[in-house]
Amino acid sequence: MPYFLNNKFKNNEFELMSKDKYFVDKTGLISKINNLIGIKDRFVCITRPRRFGKTLNAMMLASYYSKNANCRDIFDKLEISKENSYLEHLNKHNVIYMTFNQIPSPNCSYEEFINRYVSMICDDLKEEYNDININNNMIISDVFNAVYNQTGKGFIFILDEWDYIFNNNLFSENYRKSFLKFLEDLLKDKPYVDLAYMTGVLPIAKYSAGSALNMFLEFNIMNDYTYDKYFGFTNSEVETLCKKQDRIPMESLKDWYNGYYTCNNLQIYNPRSVTTALRQGVCQSYWTNTGPMDEIIYYINNNIGEVKDDIVSMVSGIPLEIKLKGYSAEQKELNTRNQILSAMTIYGFLSYHNKTLEIPNKELRIKFDEALEDRSMGEVAKLVLKSNEMLKATFRKDTEKMAEILEEAHDINIPVIKYNDENSLSCVVMLSYLSARDDYNIIREMPSGKGFADFIFYPNDKSKPAFILELKKNSTPEEALKQIREKKYALALRNYTGTKFAVGISWDKKTKEHKIKIEDIV
Repeated sequence: MPYFLNNKFKNNEFELMSKDKYFVDKTGLISKINNLIGIKDRFVCITRPRRFGKTLNAMMLASYYSKNANCRDIFDKLEISKENSYLEHLNKHNVIYMTFNQIPSPNCSYEEFINRYVSMICDDLKEEYNDININNNMIISDVFNAVYNQTGKGFIFILDEWDYIFNNNLFSENYRKSFLKFLEDLLKDKPYVDLAYMTGVLPIAKYSAGSALNMFLEFNIMNDYTYDKYFGFTNSEVETLCKKQDRIPMESLKDWYNGYYTCNNLQIYNPRSVTTALRQGVCQSYWTNTGPMDEIIYYINNNIGEVKDDIVSMVSGIPLEIKLKGYSAEQKELNTRNQILSAMTIYGFLSYHNKTLEIPNKELRIKFDEALEDRSMGEVAKLVLKSNEMLKATFRKDTEKMAEILEEAHDINIPVIKYNDENSLSCVVMLSYLSARDDYNIIREMPSGKGFADFIFYPNDKSKPAFILELKKNSTPEEALKQIREKKYALALRNYTGTKFAVGISWDKKTKEHKIKIEDIV
């Protein structure tokens, strides 16, 4: 059985996935890739966060192109069958499919790592083309050239997780450069390459400053106007999947897993989390954030470039306006605010859209909430840990204790909570109520009645009270409550049958005091 040449295993994997109840047809990607075969711009690299469908799409392409497969029964039922190029390329190409996350042993050397791939490819070619003279002195591109010169047939290369050794900090910097040289020697300016399709998390642009991989057109989450809808689930796709079950409403899926945007303004969901939630019948965190998340938290904690302040702001629901310039994952140190925030976007921890950065959804908010609770976050961590006390004080209508906690929050040395603008008071309040996210759906600027309520706290169960919270700067809590009444914000809670009340909070710039009043809603 061949290792990398027309491997049946990848074809079988896609066939199994296509039969899944929650399979989403992304075969429209194939017609776009068909247009690249045999042309100069036949090198494409797709980079996306983990679990956004890169590997499934790579297996789909291998199943479609590979000579060793007979997949017409599968693809006849899918969108690609409607395209003019469908039969032209269906199972008519030699496909080399490699995924670079296969390490021979935990402590293997780079030579062992790369020689495994080289020897297996050579074995595949020797087995398929046993009449071609292949000797041990030939480099890998010589072997492919020999096959091409005799047969006149080229190859489609599908390379998944090309960045694995970079992403997992394997081998030394010199060996990583050797790996790039290996890819260059294998692919660049080679007549036997009909198409090279490569995927990963990390961008290649920063690696190809010289002549290494500059033949690739790179499409990442911040610049892709061409293949954007094929990675991640669109809103309409999730709606279709949601109708296949009756346990999870669409709004819950949207709250938990939506929040990413493509360059073409499509809303994108994390596909792994959506399908797992639908199978399990419950929304919770399914996207495991290991490795890179830990490294990024290190930079947050050390407040490089005021990133900690940015995270506090975003956790509080205030988006960050910034123009990201990109980042090189090959760097051992992320030295600037822009590099760190770019890294967090590349890994999918933040959503970047229209030069605005924010935490995309509840699944990620939980992770950032946990980051703020870390002891190294200092006074912020103390405030977050006290947020449960703030909620209990609100239940008791203990306005003095509530004001005391807000004063502590305001005294923390973070610019965003110094009441420099209209968002600052909201930021303090959100941090002070952070633990309420476990039991409440907290909605900022919710349209209700004749205006927009600052905060609506809607409980997940009716054993807890619902409440409206209105903020006033240089005014009084009475004015805040008056606004709630006059603008009829309570209409937002009209269907809630449990206890309801209104909270008015003011801060006076002269006295530096918070004042709070609470009244029941009947």
